[in-house]
Amino acid sequence: MSQPYQLSLTEAVNEIAARRLSSLELVQSLHERIEQTEPRLQAWATLLVEESLALATQSDQKSSNRGVLEGVPYGAKDIFDTSGVVTAAGSRIFANRIPDEDASCIRIAKQAGAILLGKTHTTEFADGDPAPSFNPWNLDHTPGGSSTGSGVAVAARMVPWAFGTQTVGSVLRPAAYNGIIGFKPTFGRISRIGVIPMANSFDHVGFLARTVDDMALLLKTFAGYDSNDPYSHNVPVDDYVEGLTKFHQSPKIGLIRGWFFEEADAATRLMLEETAQKFAKAGAFIEEVDLGVDLPAAYAAHRIMQESEMAAWHAQYYLGNESLYGPKVSVYLQNGFSHTAKAYVEASEFRYKVQRAASDLMSKVDVLLMPSVSAPPPKDRTQTGDTRFQSLWSFTGFPSISIPIGLSGEGLPLGAQLSCAPFNELKLLQISKWTEEILGLELVPPLLD
Repeated sequence: MSQPYQLSLTEAVNEIAARRLSSLELVQSLHERIEQTEPRLQAWATLLVEESLALATQSDQKSSNRGVLEGVPYGAKDIFDTSGVVTAAGSRIFANRIPDEDASCIRIAKQAGAILLGKTHTTEFADGDPAPSFNPWNLDHTPGGSSTGSGVAVAARMVPWAFGTQTVGSVLRPAAYNGIIGFKPTFGRISRIGVIPMANSFDHVGFLARTVDDMALLLKTFAGYDSNDPYSHNVPVDDYVEGLTKFHQSPKIGLIRGWFFEEADAATRLMLEETAQKFAKAGAFIEEVDLGVDLPAAYAAHRIMQESEMAAWHAQYYLGNESLYGPKVSVYLQNGFSHTAKAYVEASEFRYKVQRAASDLMSKVDVLLMPSVSAPPPKDRTQTGDTRFQSLWSFTGFPSISIPIGLSGEGLPLGAQLSCAPFNELKLLQISKWTEEILGLELVPPLLD
């Protein structure tokens, strides 16, 4: 018989709404799970044990005004401001930082009845210096970053879902490395007010969870225009949950090989080819396509803009406190200080070129398909893995999702990445749901059986 901690977000919402499960029972089950697994995995920067138990009791006592996520716990990457709770961003500079206000996403989560179980570990300032977390599939391998603890906690069934953020590859990569789903909607679709920034042109709020249904429910809850966020887009929001039930066609999928296959290892190439064949047998039209742009150059341009914007924001903290920053983030900042205005403008112009090329290609297919990562998680916990394959959709701001497609010969998760046109998340989720049903996978880390 399934334990409450094993429930997905959607399953937990339905069980609690039907009064077959109490929020308190779910929270207690998750705390027990955390007690069993956290000593090995170290997913959490801060746990709110007593607070979450009290909120669960209050939720169970509600007879009205119950939210769409009522009584279900979640984790928040430790760059989301939480009133009265330390938000340290994995940094010594912010080690004792306690915000006075919640980030907009945390506020919406409260309104929806969700219960904050704790803050999950992130790499330092959501960048390159690794978090202390371990990969539940193999403790010697990186769990990815920078939404490290969120990926680990969801994969280990410590929590049904968690917030992440992606500036380059920080939602989809830990999702792929931990065998779960990571979803980043279009840039500006979800408010970032109260989220510690890295690079304002690219920072996306995203989610880590275990089913596409979960992602539809989360996007329905958190998508929307925020006039306080200058990067927020006032674009209509679909009913993503209802929309998942209305997809009854075979998708047209553009398969990108080229550079992605040249840079991927043999296991990743083989698994993606087999995955595409499964989709074709199920009725999808698969066509190899080419963006027609220099993808390594796009990655380099992304880095120039990202590092420059990092340096602009961090100058207030970094200069004079260099010894308090880790080695990897220091390199990025020093690079940022050295980039010229000319280099930044040229990178920005190249970004427009890539966006136009991607838009033209996406007008001919429903979604694009490529590997989420170039290889399984490396056996090296001093790094967070290869960011290049996820970068393209953070650079353009287009929505993307990583779905698990199987295990490598070493028993490590592999993921496929899907992307589509901006603000077309409904179609992306519909096709992702279709692929999820075709593959029929639920990956559970063997260390946790």
